[in-house]
Amino acid sequence: MMPLFYNSIAPLSSQAHPNFKVRQRTNFPEATKTHAVPLTVDEFASAMKHYPIVFGAGATGAPLALLGLSDGVNNFIDAEGNWQKDVYVPAYVRRYPFLLAKFNEASEELTLCFDDKSGLVEAGDFEGYELFDGDQPSEHTKSVLSFCEQFETAVARTKQFMDEMQALDLIIDGEVSLQQGDGQPAVYRGFRMISEDKLRELRGDQLRKLVQTGMIGLVYAHLLSLQNTREIFARQMLSAAS
Repeated sequence: MMPLFYNSIAPLSSQAHPNFKVRQRTNFPEATKTHAVPLTVDEFASAMKHYPIVFGAGATGAPLALLGLSDGVNNFIDAEGNWQKDVYVPAYVRRYPFLLAKFNEASEELTLCFDDKSGLVEAGDFEGYELFDGDQPSEHTKSVLSFCEQFETAVARTKQFMDEMQALDLIIDGEVSLQQGDGQPAVYRGFRMISEDKLRELRGDQLRKLVQTGMIGLVYAHLLSLQNTREIFARQMLSAAS
């Protein structure tokens, strides 16, 4: 199964793609029908200002930036893929169409790849960034590789955080009650969250570990971000009424 947004994955090489360029882009049309995207712990401080940070369903559900409360609804992007000004764009979105992937099962080495059906990376006479200088990666390709490496490192830190939350049994099925225009509550479910009650019941040594590792800040960033659910709900109500 392909990762979100990706249609096909090919390893980037100077032999196979000697004259390829990547198009300059300022919008993200692939995300127009996406209501949630993966998020790393490195992004919590920026993302919490705009989105609810929730956890996917299932025992190993990863952090997600919630962009809408309904499938196919992104409240932060227009029909052309322009993200709302001054709103943080998750790294997962900005990384596309590139990613690091393992192509040799016998090796742990990751290879820089791209979605070769994206229409963003190809040979042709268009304005874009050259990917190779002869048989060597261009400066732009080096920066893309660095970004993808940093993303993978953040993914590893995110897994450590999630493993700790699971070990402490802090994650529960989530539920948010939202007030509709007619005064009737609308209940949003289908995600997971950290339980404040369970957090208060932690032993002193468990809580000290969260403080010493800096994970307690991530916990509260997540909990505070849930207030943004009401803002997203209001956006959807306004959009539905217009």
